[in-house]
Amino acid sequence: MMTLLEQEYKLIKDKGECFDIEEVTQLVTDYFKDYDYIVGDYAYSKLRLKGFTKKENKINNSINDYQKIDKYIEENCAYGCKYFILEKK
Repeated sequence: MMTLLEQEYKLIKDKGECFDIEEVTQLVTDYFKDYDYIVGDYAYSKLRLKGFTKKENKINNSINDYQKIDKYIEENCAYGCKYFILEKK
């Protein structure tokens, strides 16, 4: 467990053992407070973050639905990239 944006998060996936709390802390902003999950992936050695939500979340839509994380990684991330998923508790 870790604290980001005054909320508790759990690392639920770390493909390629790439998670770095210091790097995430530098990039995460209040924008992510409403999201239930934060996905981080590496492209050209740069960390990108994207928020996803559970169906019950008021900001859930077809673009940020947690059920589509695998599709997002397949279609929007570099093939075989390292990535991680954080879940808000």
